[in-house]
Amino acid sequence: MKLNRRSNPMFGLKPCMLAILLASPAVVLAAYPEQPIRLIVPHPAGGSSDILARTMAAAMSKDLRQSIVVENKGGGNGAIAAQTVATAKPDGYTLLLATASTHGINPTLYSKLNYDAVKDFAPVTLFATVPNVLVVGGNHKEMKGLKDLIQYMKDNPGKTNMGSAGSGTPGHLAGVMLKDAEKLDLVHVPFKGGAPAISALIGGQTDFMFTTIPGAISHIKAGSIKGLAVSSAERSEALPDLPTVAEAAVPGFEAVSWHGLVAPAGTPQNVIDTLYQSASKALAGEEVKSKLAHEGARAAKMTPGEFGSFIQAQIGTWGKAVKSSGARAD
Repeated sequence: MKLNRRSNPMFGLKPCMLAILLASPAVVLAAYPEQPIRLIVPHPAGGSSDILARTMAAAMSKDLRQSIVVENKGGGNGAIAAQTVATAKPDGYTLLLATASTHGINPTLYSKLNYDAVKDFAPVTLFATVPNVLVVGGNHKEMKGLKDLIQYMKDNPGKTNMGSAGSGTPGHLAGVMLKDAEKLDLVHVPFKGGAPAISALIGGQTDFMFTTIPGAISHIKAGSIKGLAVSSAERSEALPDLPTVAEAAVPGFEAVSWHGLVAPAGTPQNVIDTLYQSASKALAGEEVKSKLAHEGARAAKMTPGEFGSFIQAQIGTWGKAVKSSGARAD
């Protein structure tokens, strides 16, 4: 069989260059992607993380002309999913929805973690930041703002119950950051998930909590709980009338959950670049922006290098709160 010189990229290469290319495992000569891509989500189906992941997967699938199949693998605060991807073949066909938990909190929360959040992954991009909302229950709905709550806590040291969706969750640690910033004496009351924590808040068993916007917004609108502030540096489109914690009372305060894409370490650079470009196109679309906003998220984009630096900074930020809280997962 004769080879066509015009259609074969190997023609024109010197023998020494050809030998290097063929011998190097890092070089991907085939087009990417040629088969469906798995996106491992570290949380159960139906939650905000799952919805955000499926939104991005659908948009990127159209651009890449290849299916991105979402697989939910919960457990271990996201550690099980992260380990699955960390040990996967670095070919771009197994990706992880990296979160504040998997890549910001777990490195400090766990004394022994079966993956390295920095060394075991190749960052692709951040695509969404998600603030928590600080809410109070029926016992404190007369409060006009966050300054009132802080003053109440200072006037009643050791008597304020802070609820959370669980020890070591972003909502819990956001509360720890507020506690440390204002030197407050609080009692942490963890629950097994956001729904029971909000129920306890409505029932008056706790005084306040940081929780996800999707989980709280219907209760805020119904008047059963009251929102005082959001934990991001900017106001949330979902709750535009609420100030940020920094605006309301604590300058410089910021504690956001986030979501991004990472691949196993060693994934070829051309694959990372293809995924980054596809994610960037998805994030530029109004439909994706709208769906993210509906989940209380803000579309965000970082280059792979910027996202890598962001992850390292987040390990420090969340790690400080984990140490202050005394929370341990093992």
